[in-house]
Amino acid sequence: MSVRLVAADQPVGSTRTLLRGDAGAGPVRRTVLPGGLRVITESVSGVRSVAFGIWVGVGSADEVPSLAGASHFLEHLLFKGTRRRTALDISAALDAVGGELNAFTTKEYTCYYARVLDKDLPLAIDVLTDLITSSTIAAEDVEAERGVILEEIAMHDDDPADAVHDEFAALLFGDAPLGRPVLGTVASINALTRGGIAGHFRRRYRPERMVVAVAGSVEHAAVVRLVRAAFVPTGLLDSDARPARPRSELARGRRAARRHQVVPRRTEQANLVLGVPGVGRDDDRRFALGALNAALGGGMSSRLFQEVREKRGLAYSVFSYSTQYAGTGVFGVYAGCLPGKVDQVVSLCAEQLAAVGQQGITAEELARGQGQMRGSLVLGLEDTGSRMSRLGKAELVHGELLGVDELLARIDAVSLDDVRTVAAELLAATPSLAVIGPFEANREFTVG
Repeated sequence: MSVRLVAADQPVGSTRTLLRGDAGAGPVRRTVLPGGLRVITESVSGVRSVAFGIWVGVGSADEVPSLAGASHFLEHLLFKGTRRRTALDISAALDAVGGELNAFTTKEYTCYYARVLDKDLPLAIDVLTDLITSSTIAAEDVEAERGVILEEIAMHDDDPADAVHDEFAALLFGDAPLGRPVLGTVASINALTRGGIAGHFRRRYRPERMVVAVAGSVEHAAVVRLVRAAFVPTGLLDSDARPARPRSELARGRRAARRHQVVPRRTEQANLVLGVPGVGRDDDRRFALGALNAALGGGMSSRLFQEVREKRGLAYSVFSYSTQYAGTGVFGVYAGCLPGKVDQVVSLCAEQLAAVGQQGITAEELARGQGQMRGSLVLGLEDTGSRMSRLGKAELVHGELLGVDELLARIDAVSLDDVRTVAAELLAATPSLAVIGPFEANREFTVG
């Protein structure tokens, strides 16, 4: 069954069972601690590992232009040392028990996570809690890590297959927060100060914005005791704040007036993204769009792979994708090809988008797409890290937790009419196009 999470309505100190358990796992439970900190767990039988994550509701979409890249910068800095541990102490603690420790920042949230043996969970909780509550954010670390992040931006920009997605986001969302790169820019990173980053930390890393998600060989009450013991000394549980509700909209801003963006680059290959605004993460049409995505460019049997690669040999890599955010999303096609073939590839991709927009997909394609979605869902749940991520994202950004059986039922319920409707709605407009390659900036492309 579907469970609306709405932790903001749950009494502090209480525990609720959100799901009774399915797909080889035990129940999903949530406890709301003082200060609004949420602890959500799922016990998985037959494993000896635990995936532990602390999810913070802050990402690049929460940054004002003067702080562009601050959330990702902060993610780096929190590993540089705390009042109790040096950077070496942090990494050595998990290395010594064969554990994994890492973090990532997105447009909507930041996650710090570890995967350890079940007996080492207390250590993982202690280290990660220390990281996100007691980091010193020293001035010398800011300067040292500034260079690391500038190198990361340079590495990202040197890979046009990655950079073209940032160009497309800027084209599609303009000056809205979703249009900005998660890493920031060279200019914004150079302009960030230690005080600005520390202020961002104090304002955003609050317990009401945090979710502790745990999956694996665990017992809920024991996890709650460990988390509470780790957070109490920080004083963060002393406030009377309630858990923050998931945001409902992100796309405000002025969209770019142009439909095309060509970035001249001396590359051996042209990289392009062609697409349109998609659906939000809580939109029921996302299941139909998932089936459409699978049919259009989700595998070797998809239309794009067959038409662009198999029949004509125009590209090695070509696929479609769907990304959901709060209140909006992206539905796009990526391809990488020789510069001399870019017009053919753009034309073919545009033709396929127009075809599914006007006619939908076939019954055979729908069945194949549903099979891909089912398999991807269930196979992903065999990993404790994936289960932990599912819990964290459901609690922090979705506000709803769907059981596996219900997810499978919703996939199976998608009809050809559902796919045809969402395709017609999304693909009625002329798609936007971003290209990186050895072209003039004013190069024109025909996309419809």
